[in-house]
Amino acid sequence: MTPPRRKTVRRTTVLPRQAVATAVPVALAALIAAGGPAVAGTAGASGAGDPYFPFEGNGGYDVRHYDLTLGYDTGTGHLDGKAVLRARATQRLTRFDLDLQGLKVTGVSVDHVKASFRRNGQELVITPRHALRAGQDFRVAVDYQGKPKPVTDPDGSLDGWIPTDDGAFVANEPQGAMTWFPANSHPVDKASYDITVTVPKGRTAVSNGVLLSRRTVGGHTTFHWRQAEPMAAYLATAAVGKFDVQQYTTRDGIKVYNAVDPREASAAAPVLKKLPSVLAWESKVFGPYPFRAAGAIVDKAPKVGYALETQTRPVYDRAPDLSTLVHENAHQWFGDSVTLTRWQDIWLNEGFATYAEWLYSEQHGGKSAQQTFDALYARPASDGLWAFPPANPGSGAHIFDTPVYARGAMALHKLRTAVGDATFFRILRTWAADHRGGHGTTAQFVRLSERLSGQDLDALFHTWIGTTGKPSAP
Repeated sequence: MTPPRRKTVRRTTVLPRQAVATAVPVALAALIAAGGPAVAGTAGASGAGDPYFPFEGNGGYDVRHYDLTLGYDTGTGHLDGKAVLRARATQRLTRFDLDLQGLKVTGVSVDHVKASFRRNGQELVITPRHALRAGQDFRVAVDYQGKPKPVTDPDGSLDGWIPTDDGAFVANEPQGAMTWFPANSHPVDKASYDITVTVPKGRTAVSNGVLLSRRTVGGHTTFHWRQAEPMAAYLATAAVGKFDVQQYTTRDGIKVYNAVDPREASAAAPVLKKLPSVLAWESKVFGPYPFRAAGAIVDKAPKVGYALETQTRPVYDRAPDLSTLVHENAHQWFGDSVTLTRWQDIWLNEGFATYAEWLYSEQHGGKSAQQTFDALYARPASDGLWAFPPANPGSGAHIFDTPVYARGAMALHKLRTAVGDATFFRILRTWAADHRGGHGTTAQFVRLSERLSGQDLDALFHTWIGTTGKPSAP
């Protein structure tokens, strides 16, 4: 996700949500007391155990594939959905949860046998007729319908299914996936996806990965998308609108699909024209592009206030500038392919994508990374940049604040100056390669940096990502 547009196209300048922020630890305590993730037994946990979003995700199983079949009426805002999840039980299960908020569930089956279910907040609690064995592969199907609405995050922003004047802007970070499909929605559980969306003729439905088919029958058009590489639920999209579509294949064989609201087309065109060269540059710096598809969804959604790195095809709430294009596509390596393990580690996404902007500027005739670092370091000790350490934002209310982005990038620049360019860029490429399609943690990145550099970097990382306040002069 991009930084301050909450500047102009990014998500960092935020609205205060003190009531929500202070409720997070209380909710976690209540969850544990009620028998949440820490409780063993035959019921899958009702959360993945993330302190920032304790009810996000679930325990007891691992989703391998989502098959989502959706129908969206842009006139009424009504969504009809069927989700088929193929999963594997990681323990014996007599009951398990999916995350789903607001929509009406009309039927659930497990392995084609009708299952009982109930709603408990954002939890869809499912009881199969027969217990699932540890290690058993199973299929769960959920039929649902209703008018999807976005969720309000702890920073006051909206994510999930956000209606627009001609369709929907669909961006899930950090918890919006549950507003439009039942999911194990914590990033620790990645899966492949088939997403099929039917919309009124004249509208386009854009999702992740490769477009497999498009057909129009009886006044409706159906789009079938496939995301074969593993994807966290927060990176899925099914944006709907009136879009101008451009398709081509890059020299490297990447299938590009751009969908642009006609009202943003003239502003977006010169920036999107640079997408192939941006991807080629990032592939040179970070290693091979991790997916077979790329592109952009440029909507006109002025109330949203941010762009998001939805996997293979970032979604922008208006025409992006070049630095935003660089940022969101750098996330395809850092955030999408290598996904965080807990939300506290989001600097591994945002600090890295922000530093990609600095590098791009440096190598394309703009400010050097050192000049950008120096300008930030000149800010007084009272500036919000130094409010908290990037590797510990403190709660979900602050994961999109300036320290995560800017000071996270500053930490990478200090690493670069400490180990030298050759080792630094080797660290970035190795990180992307070793964790491709998986997950990473701050501790793993520190260990990798120390191993490849042969240096003790504890003090450097402690200073730049682990402490509050402005570090002393370099």
